[in-house]
Amino acid sequence: MTHPDGPAPHSPVAPVLAVGAVVRRADAVLLVKRGRPPSQGEWAIPGGRVQLGEPLARAAEREVREETGVVIEAGEVAYTFEHIEEHDGRIAYHYVVLDLFGLYVSGEPRAADDASDAAWVPLAELAHWPINRTTRDCLARLYPGEVV
Repeated sequence: MTHPDGPAPHSPVAPVLAVGAVVRRADAVLLVKRGRPPSQGEWAIPGGRVQLGEPLARAAEREVREETGVVIEAGEVAYTFEHIEEHDGRIAYHYVVLDLFGLYVSGEPRAADDASDAAWVPLAELAHWPINRTTRDCLARLYPGEVV
């Protein structure tokens, strides 16, 4: 069976640690359209894998810069979750994700790396975007009353 977003990778041997950054600028949040599985085609908080020996904040800053061109200063952990997908009775993905708050420093979003698009999305317009469910839950928890 083929993964809905393309062929599923080999089963991982351990969970993968990843980070994201919740970057707000005025009434908008920085999001990327995922260009690869998992969640390909959905808008989400920018982020990716932590490299061996890389501090979490540095990993979040690097991932945001690589995916969007935006420079941030990463702060405290804002949200945590696991993403586990099973295909054909095997684990295809297991990510443990720590989303950090990110302070905008400079730059305008442009898609790069494994993002197919990047944008400042107004919080009030999130209901009209194909946002990843976990991203929607995160933003609703962090910004109650602002996310529709």
